[in-house]
Formats: sequence, C-alpha cells, structure tokens
Amino acid sequence: MADSKTAAQTAEHAQCSRGKSERIAVRFQISGRVQGVGFRYFALRQARGIGIGGWVKNLPDCRVEAHAEGPEPEIRQFAAALRQGPPLSRVDAVTEHAAPGEGAATFKIRY
Repeated sequence: MADSKTAAQTAEHAQCSRGKSERIAVRFQISGRVQGVGFRYFALRQARGIGIGGWVKNLPDCRVEAHAEGPEPEIRQFAAALRQGPPLSRVDAVTEHAAPGEGAATFKIRY
C-alpha cells in the first residue's frame, strides 16, 4: 500500500511540476482610451510585479499591443490587469491569442 501511495504522490508531483514550469506566450490588443494615460507603464509595472517577460507598445491605430510570456496563471493575472487598466484609462476591449514564444526573460516598453 505504501508503494501505491508513493507512486500516486510521484505522479501528482510530476504533474504539478509540469504545470508550474510550462510557459505560454499570448499577444494582446487593447482598445479604448489606452494611449496618453500611462497604459504602457502600467502594463510594465504589472508584468514586472508578476514576474513575466514580454513587451508592450502603442499601435498607430490608437490601440496598445502587448506580448507576454510565462506560466499560464501569471499570464491570466496579467490579462486581468490589462482589462482593468490604470485609473485614467478606459478599456473597451482586450483581444488575445496564442503567440510564438520570443524567449523574453524581462518585460519592456517598445517604441
């Protein structure tokens, strides 16, 4: 009986370890009042606080685009922050889709 419990614990530990280390990459486009309100700096602070890599930049069509890489729970936390935005912003929509990883270890603002 001890052997089966050990095997089950080992399988559970392996599954938890995979989930924690599995990185995903997601591209976001945020629309609304998101330029000229500190949105990129807000995204930078959120991402660095969460510990994910990627970048954020303004788009010519007045949207903001972000690329985030890290464990899925942290990416979901970042997505929730983007949907809120900083105090002076108004987020009308956030679209997201899976993206190829870029190997981003830190988060930065692109110009």
